Amino acid sequence: MSSRPKGFMFDLDGTLLLSDRSLGGYEVLPGAGELLTELERRAVPFVVLTNGSAFPPAEQAAKLRALGLAVHDDRMLTPSSIAADLMIRHGVRRALVLGSAGVGHALRDAGLETVHSGEPGEREVQAVYVGWYPECTMTAIEAACHAIWAGAKLYVASDVPFFATKQGRTMGYSYAIAGAVRRVTRAPMILTGKPSLDALRFAARKLGLRRRDVGVVGDDPAVEILMARRGGATSFAVTTGVTSREEWQRQTGLRRPDHVLNRLDELLDCVAAPEGAPAAMPGSALAAKPVAASATVPAAAAHAGRPR
Repeated sequence: MSSRPKGFMFDLDGTLLLSDRSLGGYEVLPGAGELLTELERRAVPFVVLTNGSAFPPAEQAAKLRALGLAVHDDRMLTPSSIAADLMIRHGVRRALVLGSAGVGHALRDAGLETVHSGEPGEREVQAVYVGWYPECTMTAIEAACHAIWAGAKLYVASDVPFFATKQGRTMGYSYAIAGAVRRVTRAPMILTGKPSLDALRFAARKLGLRRRDVGVVGDDPAVEILMARRGGATSFAVTTGVTSREEWQRQTGLRRPDHVLNRLDELLDCVAAPEGAPAAMPGSALAAKPVAASATVPAAAAHAGRPR
């Protein structure tokens, strides 16, 4: 594991911003905009990987830029981006999508054909993809089950039961829908979002880095931190989402982060800028802080056993 990451993968909800339960009303978290702007100025690569699948990546990136977050279209990743990549690698040509309008956009952009419940050929598919779908019906779940019984593989955007919003924890729809489909079919799932290692590999390729050179920043021990620790990346925890500082200190094994950040801008103390990149602006609020400002996990705890 690299002591100084060369690039970063950021979680979105609870790390860079909070939304409301309808995925609107965004509130940028303190220091997020300034940090991304400074990373861009220093030419430090970064991507944002959300487990949300409601919006196509380019649409989500535009929403973030309107809030002052320097996220270009190619830096915005969703589970659908990874699902498209995996499906092509697995020889999938057609997929049944259980999701709202934006869920299958990345699949179609990659050249895959998509159908929805009630459309012709809903059972003649090689994959079922479950994403953000608050309007899901039992008819759609039944269609997914029939497709799987006919041989389709199950791909799931997120296996996270809840995520951070301004109103607190909000249920993850794909978790609930996939649970119903799997209860009926007993089908294994291919997870495309965090904490899958496929997600980390995809993000590392986008960054042009080895996994060990990536810093993963997030608010959930069972999602970003677990993914980073399993994949050999460096994990950074924030306290602005679903996990408090006290709860971070109680984490064990692979759910215990390498660092707990007091402020997002402490990341600037942990990265070596590329050769020839501009130095931090003297006196800036984003000037590097002492390493001691973040709580670092002892080496013994960092290499404890896997969680159950």
